[in-house]
Amino acid sequence: MTVPVEPTVSMKFCSSCGATVARKIPEGDNRERSVCNACGIVHYQNPKIVVGCVPERDGRILLCKRAIEPRYGFWTAPAGFMELGEDIAEGAARETLEEACAEVQMGRLFAAVDVVYAGQLHLFFTAKLLGDYAPGDESLDVRLFAIADLPWNEMAFTSNSYALQKFIEDNGKDNGVHRHVIRVRQSAK
Repeated sequence: MTVPVEPTVSMKFCSSCGATVARKIPEGDNRERSVCNACGIVHYQNPKIVVGCVPERDGRILLCKRAIEPRYGFWTAPAGFMELGEDIAEGAARETLEEACAEVQMGRLFAAVDVVYAGQLHLFFTAKLLGDYAPGDESLDVRLFAIADLPWNEMAFTSNSYALQKFIEDNGKDNGVHRHVIRVRQSAK
């Protein structure tokens, strides 16, 4: 049985009319939502989508060292929140350009990680690294790692570690989309 998770952001005021909101179950619904006391608008809080990729060239993987919180100074595959007006592959390519100043040829979707406690869904693609790369505004460093040299103990997020593990296990084969669920925040590494 799936247990609904409390929203990560507690709403106090309606974004439409500015009146106060209350937590209640709207008619025809099955869980509490933020409902405006004045205009009755139901404010749904849905998971945010994080998209990224594992850029590879000549058997080496491109990672970015974070220049922002959370997890400043830790390594990650290029990834970030989707923007309106883009599909998931476009978002992953944009994040790679922003974080690693790198263009990629997007491959297939291969990993999905439900980060339930944070209200997020992380989606990862395979990708071929094209041309040069350099740290973007959100990265302290960008580096190509041989698989044997990946900084596992310095990875920023469990979802990234999972995606890298599945990328390596697949070894270039299409083994479908691997799915993982993280229900509780895990302690910092």
